[in-house]
Amino acid sequence: MTSAGTPAHGTRHGRTGRPRSAEADRAILDATRDALVELGWSKLTLGDVAARAGVAKTTLYRRWAGKNELVVDAVAALFDEHLELPDRGGLQADVEGVVRQFAALLERPETKTALMAVVAESTRDPALRERIRTAIVDRQKALVLLGRERAQARGELPVETDPAAAARTADLIFDVIAGAVVHRTLVSAEPVDGAWARSFAALLVGGLTAGA
Repeated sequence: MTSAGTPAHGTRHGRTGRPRSAEADRAILDATRDALVELGWSKLTLGDVAARAGVAKTTLYRRWAGKNELVVDAVAALFDEHLELPDRGGLQADVEGVVRQFAALLERPETKTALMAVVAESTRDPALRERIRTAIVDRQKALVLLGRERAQARGELPVETDPAAAARTADLIFDVIAGAVVHRTLVSAEPVDGAWARSFAALLVGGLTAGA
């Protein structure tokens, strides 16, 4: 799924050349995740990724300026492909569903390795941190907006007339869900099973509807 309606790696402004190949892009991003799992961040090189993907190294440089961009887009592609929000008929069920999806995605070795690597590297690289925000965080907030719109249409949540307040609420919902699932899965190494997802969703929905 592409949450924000554009490819994870987007169009490289200011670069010219032959048209991009979706097949080559997929091969490169797959190879990037495989190389991260096998080699780790420090040993990963664009030359190794190119060899694994079966493309010339110049092909990578036409698409990505360096390793940071490439790895973030490899992670973003996983999120776009595996996170979605089908209408499950109620806000709590929607939250439970996306929590379970997110946790399952984080359990995948390629997601876990790539995400932890780029987050750690971003603590020393403001430009990388900004790319994570725009390519991953902002894109996945579209799921929060969709879920909230559905809940408002059902009458489960009030419609916020102040755009600034609505944006703050969306940010808070995203931060609570992402923070809780990342901490439980990657820090505490505890399972996000059905019972935990239900308890978490009930707590979140209870807080959101308390003042409705």
